[in-house]
Amino acid sequence: MNATLDLSIALSDNPRTRPLLEGRVAPAGIQLIPTAVHPSEMFWRQLRYEDFDVSEMSLSSLLIAVSRGDTRFVGLPIYTMRRFFHTGIWVRADRGISAPADLVGKRVGVPEYQQTSAIWSRGILHHEFGVRARDLEWFMERGPDRSHGTATGFTPPPGVRLNQIRSDQNIGEMLARGELDATVHYLREANLVDRSRIDLSKLADVRPLFPDPEAEGQRYFAKTGLFPINHCVVVRRVVLERHPWIALNLYGAFNAAKDESRARAVATLQPYFDTGAVDGNIRNALAQDALPYGVKAARRVVETVAQYVHEQGLTPRRVGIEEIFAASTLEV
Repeated sequence: MNATLDLSIALSDNPRTRPLLEGRVAPAGIQLIPTAVHPSEMFWRQLRYEDFDVSEMSLSSLLIAVSRGDTRFVGLPIYTMRRFFHTGIWVRADRGISAPADLVGKRVGVPEYQQTSAIWSRGILHHEFGVRARDLEWFMERGPDRSHGTATGFTPPPGVRLNQIRSDQNIGEMLARGELDATVHYLREANLVDRSRIDLSKLADVRPLFPDPEAEGQRYFAKTGLFPINHCVVVRRVVLERHPWIALNLYGAFNAAKDESRARAVATLQPYFDTGAVDGNIRNALAQDALPYGVKAARRVVETVAQYVHEQGLTPRRVGIEEIFAASTLEV
């Protein structure tokens, strides 16, 4: 019987990672010991305690850590979450906010200032709409005991007004009471890190900044060609240095898991194709990989977020792709 390497792995549960979590896909030579964890908790546990051999990781936290000499983790160009994060901005309907420019001077919540989703939102507000981080007053929900930034040495960037939300309050309740005007990112799923629980869509006085978020995402993508990434995968450096072959084996398994999720989507729609209820063009669309892994396919997206992290005062320099990803993955 061939020996395999046991590795603990933490992943968020989504269609692209589920085949790995459920054991339907496995990397060659590796026995995964999987845990499904909410990303907020996962990153905190990994940055603070190195709980897992392999895990998803906030791309911004990885960039910040590397820029400050923390090289405990080596990235793999596997992007488990992509989204047009700026379309998730929520605003009070009674504060005269009908366009991004109306956010200037407003009180804005954020779970964590350095999180990648917030960095993308601020970068797009700046480059697309001329609204800079220093134009807003920020209120951060996570305290030092649960903040990812505690592990990476976060301090508020110069010129940014950043307030700490009290531990007995949270973004959702403050928005409901009118103590905040907006939030650039909102997390209400139960986990060890985030405290908000209110469903903002149920509040009459709170609405999305962009009335049609899907249309805004399509507009942004058509203009820039960027589909923002906020998670990659990391391996503990001590593990990778001992077993360098695991980088590409893991990469291959994540790709196989993603391919399986696409195949399942096509299979689910097969009766609709057969009856003509759904246009066959959808089959062609599903055959395309809109979420490619690898350095080559996503270099511009990763370089853009690295630029935003630096622009926003969170790294002393712009970190290069070659500094964060395993050398063996740079050509894929």
